Amino acid sequence: MVKVKRKPLEEIAESVKGYTKILNVGCGGCVSVCLAGGQREVKTTNAELTLLFEEKGINSRVDGYTVERQCNAACLEELDDLVVRYDCLLSMACGAGVQMLAERYPSKPVFPAQNTVAIGVDREIGVYEEKCRACGRCVLAYTGGIWIPCAWNDIYIRLKQQNRLDDIKKIHLAMEWQNSTPRTIVQPQYEHLYAKEEK
Repeated sequence: MVKVKRKPLEEIAESVKGYTKILNVGCGGCVSVCLAGGQREVKTTNAELTLLFEEKGINSRVDGYTVERQCNAACLEELDDLVVRYDCLLSMACGAGVQMLAERYPSKPVFPAQNTVAIGVDREIGVYEEKCRACGRCVLAYTGGIWIPCAWNDIYIRLKQQNRLDDIKKIHLAMEWQNSTPRTIVQPQYEHLYAKEEK
């Protein structure tokens, strides 16, 4: 499922600067499951934004509402009467949800509160591991269900264009992938649970 991490609070506040009435729209789908954009996270983000606005003397109000899924137009219908009361929308969904909100409410500025970072699996509470890059050419059927970097397809195409397919057959030393492995995403509020002990 899609995994996200919330943008820094200052970045979110800067994006909605100048708007008085802000509706923060949560999503009950993927981002809720990965503890980043559901009803609880909307309330937390709103509380933090409200405090930041007060500290900076900004006269803005942020309210929240969570829909079942932001990536589904039918799920957005319940927002129709609500959205008209606000100057802008903040989305706690992934990039697809942000775009659906912007498409449905073209007269309202829509700002993302999240960075979409991966398609992955749940490993622990608040810990997610990237498992798919959405390359469009899935090879899991013949890799035993193990995800591999799909760059090899691009390499093949490029070498074929350059009439250099023999290069792909050359044996090279194994790469050192320790700095290039799939990421593990830990939501900030859960980092203390998974911090590695210093030895």
